[in-house]
Amino acid sequence: MQFSRKDVLDMESLSEDEITTVLDTAERMKEISERPIKKVPTLRGKTVVLFFYEPSTRTRTSFEVAAKRLSADSLSISAGTSSMVKGETLIDTAKNLEAMNPDVIVIRHTSSGAPHMLAGRVKSSIINAGDGTHAHPSQALLDLMTVREKKGEIRGLRVAIIGDISHSRVARSDGIGFTKMGAHVVLAGPPTMIPTGIETLGVSVTRHVEEAIHDADVIMMLRMQKERQQRFLFSTEREYARVYGLTKKRMELARRDVLIMHPGPINRGVEIAPEVADGPYSIILDQVTNGVAIRMALLYLVAGGTRNADSD
Repeated sequence: MQFSRKDVLDMESLSEDEITTVLDTAERMKEISERPIKKVPTLRGKTVVLFFYEPSTRTRTSFEVAAKRLSADSLSISAGTSSMVKGETLIDTAKNLEAMNPDVIVIRHTSSGAPHMLAGRVKSSIINAGDGTHAHPSQALLDLMTVREKKGEIRGLRVAIIGDISHSRVARSDGIGFTKMGAHVVLAGPPTMIPTGIETLGVSVTRHVEEAIHDADVIMMLRMQKERQQRFLFSTEREYARVYGLTKKRMELARRDVLIMHPGPINRGVEIAPEVADGPYSIILDQVTNGVAIRMALLYLVAGGTRNADSD
């Protein structure tokens, strides 16, 4: 299928065919990262701006690596080093960036909807690298890629997502993405961390972690995002770990070939026991590896990589 989108903003707007196109492209991109010389000229002459208004390690680094491996020119900007600290608006900052004629702007922002607002106001392609508590499409796509790689297919799998659902853009994007691809998604967490009406995404909800884990093919653990909570939504971290943490004992409820995932950063001993995070069923580092491939695929698809700049 031809991928004709200017922007990648969320999982809701991507069709099943488009998701499959991204995953298939990422598989081919992953092969590049396994070569002795990990670079191709596919996006030579293209410019990618990485604008991260919110701190990030894995996402920012993987987009940087992805751009370099495709030979794109990349420019990295953070809020603290931009004119936004002087009062410049997000739109004005984006307009000034666009005046430099970038092909793609990758943005992470604390405000939900910021990438969508920019997409309608600039000609550059916008890739959402995470906006507030709303969406994180590249994370969902790399999670889908990792599960498909390990299981062969996604349709029919039972996927449990456990933790701070209310403040997690990963939970929303993964819930939508896995559901679109035919999986049954179950969300679990404290009642104070599950938003009302989340079932409208096509997922199931339970307050009991054991119920969510039972017969699960995939378990995605999420950390408590205290930086986004106006007040702490659980008594203590120790109590949270006891009631909702993923231990080896709880893993016995899942399928024998269960996959353990986490978008990071991990709070060891809180939402996941160290022996589980580092155990034989953990594919957390595979997620990081596939993050580069997915972001290479996204840059390639929105920047017109099907037509190499050298042939223009």
